Amino acid sequence: MSDARPRRIAALVECLGSAHLDGLLLTSLSNIRYLTGFSGSNALLVVTPRDVTLITDFRYQTQVADEVGNIARVVVEPASLWTGLWRHLAALPNMQVVGFETSHIQHRDFQRLVEAGARWQWRPTADLVELLRERKDAGEIDRIRDAAGVATRALERTVAEIRVGLTELQVAGVLEKALRDEGSEGFPFPSIVASGPRSALPHARSSTREIEPGDFLLMDFGAEVGGYCSDVTRTVVVGRADDEHREVYEVVKVANERAAKGVRAGMSGRDADAIARQYIDRAGYGELFGHSLGHGIGLEVHESPRLAKTSEAMLAEGAVVTIEPGVYRPGWGGVRIEDDVVLDANGSQLLTHFPRELIELG
Repeated sequence: MSDARPRRIAALVECLGSAHLDGLLLTSLSNIRYLTGFSGSNALLVVTPRDVTLITDFRYQTQVADEVGNIARVVVEPASLWTGLWRHLAALPNMQVVGFETSHIQHRDFQRLVEAGARWQWRPTADLVELLRERKDAGEIDRIRDAAGVATRALERTVAEIRVGLTELQVAGVLEKALRDEGSEGFPFPSIVASGPRSALPHARSSTREIEPGDFLLMDFGAEVGGYCSDVTRTVVVGRADDEHREVYEVVKVANERAAKGVRAGMSGRDADAIARQYIDRAGYGELFGHSLGHGIGLEVHESPRLAKTSEAMLAEGAVVTIEPGVYRPGWGGVRIEDDVVLDANGSQLLTHFPRELIELG
């Protein structure tokens, strides 16, 4: 497969011209990885129309050579990365107006720009690289598909071990071991395992609560392969489901199915959200669906685009997004079903293959 990094850098350089910038300082590690392949935890990247330079520290001198290769000039800085940055910028010709990433810089580093970097004009930028990242290429989609496969295989292994009396934390432990065993490089976010009334908490923290007969058990988790994430949620009943369980679950399942089939590139995030939201509203549960339908995934588990009733932005062809409608009744429980799909102009392709039908355990 061809190296996508030169194309990505060229697209960013074109953006710099449109923004009237002589260069851009990148501090987001995800954006740095997208452009150069470097996966370390400490780096600065400077991109100009003629030069790409990555500055990191001694810990990564071998790793950076392996990952970055010839795509950028690498500086291994023995002291502060910022000392290396000032020295590098001073050596570049025609560097006057330099952009920086407003969403990814700490206040103390911004102070460095306006004080130690006062010889340059600093311009705030937003989402220059993030907008490029929305449209995934074939290699990125393959990695997300692999991460989705890891996640669903781990879920299959976990479901077989769930029983009454286990705590949410114990289930999370089983799930996270299965993710590692299936090849996940890490956990994109802390796994959510919520049972009974706690399943009504959309972003619950797994707790010591023991699973009881007839509980909903909601599991929201992800895998990471090649730096790319998946994000999956399934809700099961431990024991026998009653009529109310089945009714709420069926509403969420149909909403998920309709949205996963109906979302496509070229529609707005608001219109995508409405596919599921309008169905849940008509079923009488609209007030219990309080979050957005989904979000983009890639090098980060939450990235652009947004599938939300407030989002007017168009969904890009090649974007990979989550479809995660939910219904949450405080004090009783909740259901969320989440899948990952890749978008094209004709519709979507499902990346997470795990049954949506209600599973009763035991």
